[in-house]
Amino acid sequence: MDEPESQQWFLRKHEGGSIFGPISFEQLAEWASTAQIAPHDAISTDEATWIKAPMLPQLGMDWLVEVTSERYYGPTTLGAIQEFMRLGEIDTQTYIINACDGTRRQIQEFAAQLQATEQGAPLETQASEPSEPQLSQPAASGISIDLQDRIRDLEQSLREERRALEEAEERYRELERKYNEHLATHRRKR
Repeated sequence: MDEPESQQWFLRKHEGGSIFGPISFEQLAEWASTAQIAPHDAISTDEATWIKAPMLPQLGMDWLVEVTSERYYGPTTLGAIQEFMRLGEIDTQTYIINACDGTRRQIQEFAAQLQATEQGAPLETQASEPSEPQLSQPAASGISIDLQDRIRDLEQSLREERRALEEAEERYRELERKYNEHLATHRRKR
Protein backbone atom coordinates (compact mmCIF):
# COMPACT_ATOMS: atom_id res chain seq x y z
CA MET A 1 0.00 0.00 0.00
CA ASP A 2 1.24 3.48 -0.84
CA GLU A 3 2.18 5.91 1.90
CA PRO A 4 -0.72 8.22 2.83
CA GLU A 5 1.40 11.26 1.97
CA SER A 6 1.73 10.15 -1.68
CA GLN A 7 -1.99 9.52 -2.27
CA GLN A 8 -4.95 11.68 -3.21
CA TRP A 9 -7.73 11.69 -0.62
CA PHE A 10 -11.47 12.22 -0.37
CA LEU A 11 -13.34 13.35 2.73
CA ARG A 12 -16.98 12.43 3.32
CA LYS A 13 -18.72 14.44 6.03
CA HIS A 14 -20.82 12.37 8.42
CA GLU A 15 -23.43 15.11 8.65
CA GLY A 16 -24.91 15.66 5.23
CA GLY A 17 -22.67 13.23 3.34
CA SER A 18 -20.83 15.94 1.34
CA ILE A 19 -17.67 14.70 -0.36
CA PHE A 20 -14.57 16.85 -0.77
CA GLY A 21 -11.59 15.97 -2.94
CA PRO A 22 -9.45 14.77 -4.42
CA ILE A 23 -7.01 16.53 -2.12
CA SER A 24 -3.43 15.95 -1.04
CA PHE A 25 -2.61 14.34 2.27
CA GLU A 26 -1.14 17.67 3.39
CA GLN A 27 -4.52 19.34 2.84
CA LEU A 28 -6.31 16.50 4.61
CA ALA A 29 -3.95 16.85 7.60
CA GLU A 30 -4.48 20.62 7.62
CA TRP A 31 -8.25 20.13 7.71
CA ALA A 32 -7.87 17.66 10.59
CA SER A 33 -5.77 20.16 12.55
CA THR A 34 -8.26 23.00 12.01
CA ALA A 35 -11.32 21.07 13.22
CA GLN A 36 -12.70 20.66 9.70
CA ILE A 37 -12.69 16.88 10.07
CA ALA A 38 -14.95 15.52 12.79
CA PRO A 39 -14.48 12.12 14.47
CA HIS A 40 -17.30 10.46 12.48
CA ASP A 41 -16.18 11.78 9.07
CA ALA A 42 -14.81 9.20 6.63
CA ILE A 43 -11.81 9.29 4.30
CA SER A 44 -10.93 7.33 1.20
CA THR A 45 -8.38 7.17 -1.60
CA ASP A 46 -10.79 5.63 -4.12
CA GLU A 47 -14.31 6.69 -3.01
CA ALA A 48 -15.19 2.98 -2.74
CA THR A 49 -13.59 2.00 0.56
CA TRP A 50 -14.09 4.46 3.42
CA ILE A 51 -12.61 4.50 6.90
CA LYS A 52 -13.30 6.85 9.79
CA ALA A 53 -10.74 9.64 9.72
CA PRO A 54 -9.28 8.90 13.20
CA MET A 55 -8.30 5.42 11.98
CA LEU A 56 -5.50 6.93 9.85
CA PRO A 57 -2.68 7.32 12.41
CA GLN A 58 -0.82 9.90 10.31
CA LEU A 59 -3.64 12.43 10.90
CA GLY A 60 -2.84 12.50 14.61
CA MET A 61 -6.49 12.34 15.69
CA ASP A 62 -5.42 10.83 19.00
CA TRP A 63 -7.13 13.06 21.57
CA LEU A 64 -10.46 12.90 23.40
CA VAL A 65 -11.84 16.08 24.93
CA GLU A 66 -13.58 15.52 28.26
CA VAL A 67 -16.54 17.86 27.74
CA THR A 68 -18.08 16.67 31.03
CA SER A 69 -17.30 13.73 33.29
CA GLU A 70 -19.79 11.74 31.20
CA ARG A 71 -19.30 13.16 27.69
CA TYR A 72 -16.31 13.10 25.40
CA TYR A 73 -15.58 14.57 21.98
CA GLY A 74 -13.12 12.94 19.65
CA PRO A 75 -10.81 11.56 18.78
CA THR A 76 -9.43 14.76 17.32
CA THR A 77 -6.12 16.58 16.86
CA LEU A 78 -4.27 18.98 19.13
CA GLY A 79 -4.82 21.62 16.45
CA ALA A 80 -8.59 21.08 16.62
CA ILE A 81 -8.43 21.33 20.42
CA GLN A 82 -6.67 24.65 19.98
CA GLU A 83 -9.47 25.76 17.64
CA PHE A 84 -12.11 24.77 20.22
CA MET A 85 -10.23 26.88 22.78
CA ARG A 86 -10.13 29.83 20.39
CA LEU A 87 -13.91 29.48 19.90
CA GLY A 88 -14.42 29.42 23.68
CA GLU A 89 -15.95 25.93 23.70
CA ILE A 90 -13.29 24.67 26.14
CA ASP A 91 -10.54 26.24 28.24
CA THR A 92 -7.15 25.36 29.71
CA GLN A 93 -8.85 23.63 32.67
CA THR A 94 -10.52 21.10 30.33
CA TYR A 95 -9.12 17.58 30.46
CA ILE A 96 -7.96 15.75 27.36
CA ILE A 97 -7.12 12.08 27.06
CA ASN A 98 -4.54 10.56 24.74
CA ALA A 99 -6.41 7.69 23.08
CA CYS A 100 -3.13 5.89 22.34
CA ASP A 101 -1.74 5.64 25.85
CA GLY A 102 -4.72 6.60 28.04
CA THR A 103 -3.06 9.53 29.80
CA ARG A 104 -5.46 12.20 31.08
CA ARG A 105 -4.25 15.76 31.60
CA GLN A 106 -5.53 19.30 31.64
CA ILE A 107 -4.96 21.29 28.47
CA GLN A 108 -2.80 23.77 30.39
CA GLU A 109 -0.18 20.99 30.70
CA PHE A 110 0.11 20.98 26.91
CA ALA A 111 0.75 24.70 26.44
CA ALA A 112 4.16 24.13 24.83
CA GLN A 113 2.83 21.41 22.50
CA LEU A 114 -0.13 23.55 21.47
CA GLN A 115 2.13 26.52 20.73
CA ALA A 116 4.37 24.27 18.64
CA THR A 117 1.31 23.00 16.77
CA GLU A 118 0.23 26.57 16.09
CA GLN A 119 3.69 27.69 15.00
CA GLY A 120 4.24 24.53 12.95
CA ALA A 121 1.03 24.92 10.97
CA PRO A 122 2.08 25.43 7.36
CA LEU A 123 0.89 28.82 6.19
CA GLU A 124 1.14 27.87 2.52
CA THR A 125 -1.86 25.57 2.87
CA GLN A 126 -4.00 28.64 3.45
CA ALA A 127 -3.37 29.73 -0.12
CA SER A 128 -4.51 27.58 -3.01
CA GLU A 129 -1.84 25.37 -4.46
CA PRO A 130 -1.63 25.29 -8.26
CA SER A 131 -2.53 21.59 -8.35
CA GLU A 132 -5.59 22.23 -6.17
CA PRO A 133 -7.25 25.41 -7.39
CA GLN A 134 -9.89 26.97 -5.10
CA LEU A 135 -10.89 23.91 -3.13
CA SER A 136 -14.25 23.92 -1.52
CA GLN A 137 -13.61 23.24 2.13
CA PRO A 138 -15.66 21.64 4.85
CA ALA A 139 -16.78 23.96 7.61
CA ALA A 140 -14.97 23.69 10.88
CA SER A 141 -16.88 21.47 13.26
CA GLY A 142 -17.24 22.29 16.90
CA ILE A 143 -18.21 20.46 20.01
CA SER A 144 -21.14 22.79 20.67
CA ILE A 145 -23.64 20.19 19.41
CA ASP A 146 -22.55 17.92 22.23
CA LEU A 147 -22.81 20.85 24.62
CA GLN A 148 -26.40 21.54 23.50
CA ASP A 149 -27.25 17.89 24.17
CA ARG A 150 -25.63 18.18 27.57
CA ILE A 151 -27.64 21.34 28.35
CA ARG A 152 -30.87 19.49 27.49
CA ASP A 153 -29.78 16.57 29.70
CA LEU A 154 -28.99 18.92 32.58
CA GLU A 155 -32.31 20.76 32.19
CA GLN A 156 -34.14 17.41 32.32
CA SER A 157 -32.14 16.38 35.40
CA LEU A 158 -32.96 19.72 37.02
CA ARG A 159 -36.69 19.16 36.42
CA GLU A 160 -36.45 15.68 37.93
CA GLU A 161 -34.50 16.97 40.94
CA ARG A 162 -37.05 19.75 41.51
CA ARG A 163 -39.88 17.21 41.40
CA ALA A 164 -38.01 14.96 43.87
CA LEU A 165 -37.42 17.98 46.13
CA GLU A 166 -41.12 18.88 46.06
CA GLU A 167 -42.02 15.28 46.95
CA ALA A 168 -39.47 15.26 49.79
CA GLU A 169 -40.82 18.57 51.13
CA GLU A 170 -44.35 17.17 51.03
CA ARG A 171 -43.22 14.02 52.90
CA TYR A 172 -41.44 16.26 55.44
CA ARG A 173 -44.58 18.35 56.00
CA GLU A 174 -46.65 15.18 56.47
CA LEU A 175 -44.15 13.72 58.94
CA GLU A 176 -43.97 17.02 60.78
CA ARG A 177 -47.79 17.10 61.01
CA LYS A 178 -47.86 13.52 62.37
CA TYR A 179 -45.08 14.33 64.83
CA ASN A 180 -46.93 17.38 66.11
CA GLU A 181 -50.16 15.34 66.48
CA HIS A 182 -48.28 12.62 68.31
CA LEU A 183 -46.58 15.19 70.56
CA ALA A 184 -49.91 16.86 71.34
CA THR A 185 -51.52 13.48 72.13
CA HIS A 186 -48.59 12.51 74.31
CA ARG A 187 -48.78 15.80 76.27
CA ARG A 188 -52.52 15.35 76.91
CA LYS A 189 -51.93 11.88 78.36
CA ARG A 190 -49.59 13.24 80.99
